[in-house]
Amino acid sequence: MYLIFFLVSIIACTVGAICGIGGGVIIKPVLDATKVMGVDSISFLSGTTVLSMTVISVFKSVSKKEASIQWKIGTPLAIGAAIGGIIGKSVFQYAYVILKNEDTVGALQSFTLAVITIGTLIYTLQSHKIKTLNVSNIITVTAIGLALGLISAFLGIGGGPINIVVLSYFFSMATKKAAINSLYVIMFSQFTSFISTLLTASVPEFDILYLILMVIGGVAGGLIGGKINSKISEKGVDKLFIILMIFIILLNIYNTAEFLHLW
Repeated sequence: MYLIFFLVSIIACTVGAICGIGGGVIIKPVLDATKVMGVDSISFLSGTTVLSMTVISVFKSVSKKEASIQWKIGTPLAIGAAIGGIIGKSVFQYAYVILKNEDTVGALQSFTLAVITIGTLIYTLQSHKIKTLNVSNIITVTAIGLALGLISAFLGIGGGPINIVVLSYFFSMATKKAAINSLYVIMFSQFTSFISTLLTASVPEFDILYLILMVIGGVAGGLIGGKINSKISEKGVDKLFIILMIFIILLNIYNTAEFLHLW
């Protein structure tokens, strides 16, 4: 099982670095399907893995002066995401207290992610017909980042496809530029979520070897994905993004049914 967790992490983070979706949107539902540990433990491991991947991806891009990070937009987005990450973590913990059932929480996360991804897929397929915006007001940008951070922290996915849609629609970013800016935002939201978990002593139980292997996979995935992203075309990224969304939708529908014991 250790090997499975490592492979899932490196593959998800490689793809996540290419498309800018973080990797958690793949890691979380895939590992949920294994039923090896609770949804809270998987959420923490997924978020930590994604954090390691985004740090490497952003640092590598900036150090090579290849970054297309739009600092005036990306920074307030990231700050908002950081605040949203703390709120989202609290909402997740609150859901645990209210629902009092791990499977119900898992079903809620899976169903919400499936719905969001379906909306993202529809937008992506119809994007050529949609007129995009160029939001620049710092308060509005920060508020958008807060919403992204809240959603990603609650779902334990890092960022996911919704980041790309938001960056495309609100800021008229092309796919590859949206990818690096998405990773920049995810890095902030995951960092604050991670620190919040440590400060509130709410780290769930898990075998430390899983964490070590997943972080190694995240770093390796970030390096590999970054190299591929620099060589692949915009159309190539778009096609991979669509395939991933279909996979994520189907997997989360399956997980929702599993958590609710529908079969």
